Amino acid sequence: MSSKVRVRFAPSPTGPLHIGGVRTALFNYLFAKKNGGDFILRIEDTDQNRYVEGAEQYIIDSLNWCGIAFDEGPGKEGKFGPYRQSERKHLYKEYADELIANGKAYYAFDTAESLDEHRKNHEANGKTFIYNWHNRLKLNNSLALSKEEVDTKLANNEPFVIRFKTPENEKLELNDIIRGTMHIDTNVLDDKVLFKSDGMPTYHLANIVDDHLMEITHVIRGEEWLPSLALHKQLYDAFGWQAPEFAHLPLIMKPVGKGKLSKRDGEKLGFPVFPLSWKESTGYKEEGYFPEAVVNFLALLGWNPGTEQELFSLEQLISEFSLERVNKSGARFDPDKTKWYNTQYLQAKDNAEIATLLMPTILSHVQETHPLAKQETVERLVDLLKERATFVKDIWDLADYFYVAPKEYAPKAVKKQWKEGTPDILNQLVSVLESITDFSSINTETIVKEWITDKELSFGKVMPPFRLVLVGDMKGPHVFDIVELLGKEETIKRIQTAIDKLA
Repeated sequence: MSSKVRVRFAPSPTGPLHIGGVRTALFNYLFAKKNGGDFILRIEDTDQNRYVEGAEQYIIDSLNWCGIAFDEGPGKEGKFGPYRQSERKHLYKEYADELIANGKAYYAFDTAESLDEHRKNHEANGKTFIYNWHNRLKLNNSLALSKEEVDTKLANNEPFVIRFKTPENEKLELNDIIRGTMHIDTNVLDDKVLFKSDGMPTYHLANIVDDHLMEITHVIRGEEWLPSLALHKQLYDAFGWQAPEFAHLPLIMKPVGKGKLSKRDGEKLGFPVFPLSWKESTGYKEEGYFPEAVVNFLALLGWNPGTEQELFSLEQLISEFSLERVNKSGARFDPDKTKWYNTQYLQAKDNAEIATLLMPTILSHVQETHPLAKQETVERLVDLLKERATFVKDIWDLADYFYVAPKEYAPKAVKKQWKEGTPDILNQLVSVLESITDFSSINTETIVKEWITDKELSFGKVMPPFRLVLVGDMKGPHVFDIVELLGKEETIKRIQTAIDKLA
């Protein structure tokens, strides 16, 4: 086996990649990079009945969006390719035959109907049917039949599967980096099918052969594969190969209730469970999450850095990551926490970068010629509003009144702020604003506040109605920052429009 660390992420192209799968890929990637190793993408597409068009490309696009780049895989051929199991199927039969030749596997000619009959008979007697040491000599297989009978069946192309011959009365010791040492009695295991009657290997055989041929040193995969560990370890022993080290990651659990996170949870509670959109399901990218935020929150689902730190760049994650700090128990998914991460990344981003991301949304609402559609103006807007936003798209919702003057005014705010003397005060304010030449926030604020003080007006009679006429509601950043961005002409126009409408 290679002395260099080599890990693989091996999804099946049977649909979109769930974020649980993305986390598995991420942990493999972090482990490889921490140890100067290679991260391989292998597409396990032996189950042609469940193959979904476009799923492989979706997997690749998802990993690329997250910044989890694979070193070898489809389209990045290395010396261990091809990286799709369907292109490797010529390899597996010879390994299945080798196991038969060594007495580690056998041909089974049982029909689906006969096995179903056995199952029903067992159930009728309150038992569970397991195909293994205690009944295999009574069934239709090469262990129970004579060599002549077997040869005749094979010569007649009678359908068969190849089953692993699980040893009897053995105690297996299984080691897992995360879970420690486990012991299994082989008598409780069934003789799993390794090769199907359609000429294709099962996951178990193809997986072991590929991991061996690709010199995989560590198999890091989800907890759902833990029940397969006994068979996989026995297969390595049966071939006389050194097994890789195993690590089974904890499940990502539902936000509420029991069980693992599913697409249905996302639909019910309104959050994505896929990195990119797939058919009618929206993805983290399309919802407006930054890939760095997604990677950050996924890393902390089941892994604990041992400190209070919550924000990690990919480089920091690589530096800090270890499988020994991965938890055994499931990690509860928290949709609010994922938003918190995105907020943190949004606040930390450069205003110019956010403005560039926001510009298409702005231009979908207003013409390029709009005075507030210039990059530097949008950057100023971002600076004023981003601390209230979780996603870039939120900034438009917070800023729309800058671009489109209010046509209506919040009834509650009008009732509270629009008094009998308000039109007169605002008309006086217009005269003050008309006299100002430097319309910067700080200068306008100084002059208006001096006027309020000189006139012995209360700030409560001037400032709330002033905000109301500019915004249409009692929201938004500092009033004089709004005024500076709108400019003198637009500010005065909005005051006069409101006086006419609310008179």
